[in-house]
Amino acid sequence: MHVYVYDDFLNRGKYQKIINRLEIRLTDLGLNGKIIRLAGIKNIRGVIQNEIKLGAKTVIAVGNNQTVNKIIGAIIDTEIYGDFQKKTLLGVIPIGDDNSIAVSLGIKDMEEACQILLARRLEKIDLGIINQHYFLNQISIQSLDTILKIDDYSLEIGARGELRIINLLSDSSTKIQSNPHDGYLDVYIKTKRNSETHLRAKKIKITNPDNKIIIDGVVEIETPAEVTVKRDQVNLIVGKGRMFE
Repeated sequence: MHVYVYDDFLNRGKYQKIINRLEIRLTDLGLNGKIIRLAGIKNIRGVIQNEIKLGAKTVIAVGNNQTVNKIIGAIIDTEIYGDFQKKTLLGVIPIGDDNSIAVSLGIKDMEEACQILLARRLEKIDLGIINQHYFLNQISIQSLDTILKIDDYSLEIGARGELRIINLLSDSSTKIQSNPHDGYLDVYIKTKRNSETHLRAKKIKITNPDNKIIIDGVVEIETPAEVTVKRDQVNLIVGKGRMFE
């Protein structure tokens, strides 16, 4: 059974025609399923958990990165997470802005997403964890005055720029060949002095009193924060053009 989780921003009038077109296309492809609209729902975790208990085999995030983030958190933080790993798949239908996760999975737009759901090409990838939050793509923070602690050493960055900790690439132009199957995170520091640093780690502590960490481009949290990774935690439906093997 398919369960489509519509983010609350899709209730805006400007998305109505897009949603109508989506639902017609899903019907044409025989991909009908239950629709859950997050607008007005406070207990997202409980709603999704209940659908899995009722037999949902595929949960599809309809929206953007924030939608995916909500769904992953809702599933993994429940006692049925073991069943999710074994049986339930996560799909994405991108609508609106901030869809780097869909791009990483080889999903360019809504129409292509429908075909990818039908093809049902599957990959299990690593999941990044930062404090009580989860991420598929990356976290980022301004580099100046950021302190990283990795294993037994510390690194303090004294130049302006950006620090990214990457699980799943969303930009094909980067020099990093991040692998979301290896149980490591890629730490990439690029400063305005044209300095670049690339490290790999399983556990990182980040401290910066003046800047917040941005998760998958949509969620902000304060430091200090501990970042870890769990290997092969998320079952995804992906396209041929995904940014990983």
